[in-house]
Amino acid sequence: MVMSERFPAESAEYRRARNRLLQAEVKLRRQIEAVAAQRRELQLGGTVRTDYEFEAAGKREGETRRIRLSELFAPGQRTLFLYNFMFPESVDSMTPCPTCTSIIDAVDGAARHVTQRTSLAVVAKAPIAKFREHARRRGWQHAQLLSSAHNDFNRDYLAEGQDGQQFPLAHVFVKRGKKVHHSWSSELWFAKPDTGQDMRHVDFMWPV
Repeated sequence: MVMSERFPAESAEYRRARNRLLQAEVKLRRQIEAVAAQRRELQLGGTVRTDYEFEAAGKREGETRRIRLSELFAPGQRTLFLYNFMFPESVDSMTPCPTCTSIIDAVDGAARHVTQRTSLAVVAKAPIAKFREHARRRGWQHAQLLSSAHNDFNRDYLAEGQDGQQFPLAHVFVKRGKKVHHSWSSELWFAKPDTGQDMRHVDFMWPV
């Protein structure tokens, strides 16, 4: 792979080095696409045995409502993308995760595009009033916010430790007929990172 065009005043040495980097970038793009294809071909995971009931923010200020996992799928859609936001339930440690906040800052802006094809929700362990207040401060307007304070979803789907610690996981669920299946989660969070790296399990949804 050789770049035929040139930028102003670049040296031949620079161009040779840049072409080597370009070859590596092309290989990386191919690998990303190959992994994406493998992910799409992944067989269905386990059936969701509990139709978890979440608390959701209502349309009016201070209003809340109950909604079940099966009801998070918009009409005509069979895929649900759900992000576990690190916002503990405990009053003593009720601080929203700054990294999760940065992620949803971007996702909220893209939500109107994403939800044309995929249902989308963001769930935190904190009470819905606290989560909604954080969303108000950040200016979020589009992402559906949920609280799992009264169910075991976070624990069951590995986004909560035995001590109540919260983990930032992304999940995909799919509906087939009347059944909901777990399809995929960002398991790089649990994989031992290589030296000098972190988990990078949600790079695909975090522009920063």
